Amino acid sequence: MPDLSGKVAIVTGANTGLGYATMVALGAHGAHVIAACRSEQRATEAIEKAKQEIKTNYPNAPEPNLEFLQLDLNDINNCAQAAKNFLKKGLPLHILINNSGIMTTPFALSADGIEQQLAVNHVGHFVFTMGLLQKIKESQPSRIVVLSSLGHEGHPKGGIDFESINDEKASDPVSRYGRSKLANILFGKALARRLKDERVYVNIVHPGYVATELTRHGEDTFGKATAVFFEYLTMVMAMKPEVGALTQLYCATSPEIENKDIRGKYFIPIANELDPNPIAFDEDLQERLWSWTENIVREKLKA
Repeated sequence: MPDLSGKVAIVTGANTGLGYATMVALGAHGAHVIAACRSEQRATEAIEKAKQEIKTNYPNAPEPNLEFLQLDLNDINNCAQAAKNFLKKGLPLHILINNSGIMTTPFALSADGIEQQLAVNHVGHFVFTMGLLQKIKESQPSRIVVLSSLGHEGHPKGGIDFESINDEKASDPVSRYGRSKLANILFGKALARRLKDERVYVNIVHPGYVATELTRHGEDTFGKATAVFFEYLTMVMAMKPEVGALTQLYCATSPEIENKDIRGKYFIPIANELDPNPIAFDEDLQERLWSWTENIVREKLKA
């Protein structure tokens, strides 16, 4: 990784798993890292742990500069306010990593009445990103990394079932997750297209099968026996978060991204470009999702 002294990065969900490993790596290479998390207590504990880890594992690293920013992706107004709260700091923003997410959770609605996996994984990050976009442009060359998943392959028929998003009977936890992860790719590609004339490089990442808290709702969704099986599988096969984070770190920091003008691409471990499901290339679907998201955000945002 290059020296990141003078760079400012935001990592959503930096208190655990991939986000935590990403915060440690960026901080160890000199970046000022903002941990955008829902719980101040969990984020503060993670920041203190990360500072110690950096000092132990990177003895030549500068003093880590890590701080907390409150962000609840389940709430559109909170996401908009979080972006404003960052802007009040008067800092540039060179790297935004939309890392946080939930997976295969039981059916629920967000604070704004949107199916929760789509709300947290896509809508919240859309609002937060768009609130920061002008600052990211001003800070170019800059990067936006959108986390998706191979799970996008499990999307409902037609990709995004706009008419039945909140219909619990029309979907299951896996297809709802697939829909939200497809939305991440559609958003990333649409955003990259809008920024094609800027030195703002947007790319999308499937981090791989990583041992994180993402599967913590397994028992609620699939029952105890299946959850135990997945726990065993994770223990035997999953990558450690610090390995799983390498692909998003590549997209966030590698000089190759700029030198080769890599934009709107989908990467799998470790830093390999791959074509996602063909439906992710559908520009009409990308634009339909963009308009749907803008409309729902406009409706829910307080004046």
